[in-house]
Amino acid sequence: VILWIAGRAAVFFSANIGWEAAAVIDVAFLLAVTAAAAREIVVGRNWRNLKVLLPLAVLACANGAFHVEAHLQGTSDISRRLGIAAAIILISLIGGRIIPSFTRNWLVRENPGRLPAPFDRFDVASIAISVAALGTWTVIPDSSTSGLLMAAAATCQAWRLSRWAGERTIRDPLVLVLHAAYAFVPVGLALVAASIFFPNAVPAAAGFHALGAGAIGSMTLAVMARATLGHTGRELKAGRGTSFVFAAILLAGSLRTLGAFVPDDGVIHLAGAAWVAAFAGFILVYGTALMRPKAR
Repeated sequence: VILWIAGRAAVFFSANIGWEAAAVIDVAFLLAVTAAAAREIVVGRNWRNLKVLLPLAVLACANGAFHVEAHLQGTSDISRRLGIAAAIILISLIGGRIIPSFTRNWLVRENPGRLPAPFDRFDVASIAISVAALGTWTVIPDSSTSGLLMAAAATCQAWRLSRWAGERTIRDPLVLVLHAAYAFVPVGLALVAASIFFPNAVPAAAGFHALGAGAIGSMTLAVMARATLGHTGRELKAGRGTSFVFAAILLAGSLRTLGAFVPDDGVIHLAGAAWVAAFAGFILVYGTALMRPKAR
């Protein structure tokens, strides 16, 4: 937490301390996260999760590249796309494991019937195509190759999500929100593809915000809420406050994506308000639980 706050402060005061110092302090957080994840994997001998370290490392590199690119060129186009790409691959890897698992556990207990498809070669292919698409988009964002790969990745990710029986979890917001958050992945990929082939109809920012504010923002809060309940020993149940947080973050992602199409700052302001409400709501709902001893 201290490293994360230090990074935000360093960027804010970068004009005073210099961009190099700001970059080092800012990148330290993601390097620490990567190192901590590596340690847990090695100590627990959980070798199948080694693949998670690569997108984490790429995300750290993108963070560093952001500072270099901004200093040298005054923009951060490549590094921003690389950061988004790394985060989406993390969601594809981790979300592809936990969403079907949590869904299966809940359905077996509460709503027997069709269960999520197990992780198989289709999931591997979907992730591989997504890596190729996002990697190509990072380097050559306006090429038809990027557009075709993004369209293929969107199709695979949409079909992948449909295999997880999310429509059967509507009675449990803690599970349902994971599916809703992941839905921003194929939507974002599809919007990026559409913006390449139909730039006059679909703004490039639409896909960017669907992946960023939508997929990354929503999945972050969805997992934070569930992890907080679990690690503080509380019942895995979404109360009204949690449901409000989920609704607010999904609304924020949707409105921010819509804002790319609507020439009205009001939509963006509403998206910002919903975003603040979601994270402020999380602090109000879970802040006390995180500061108290684990419930028994």
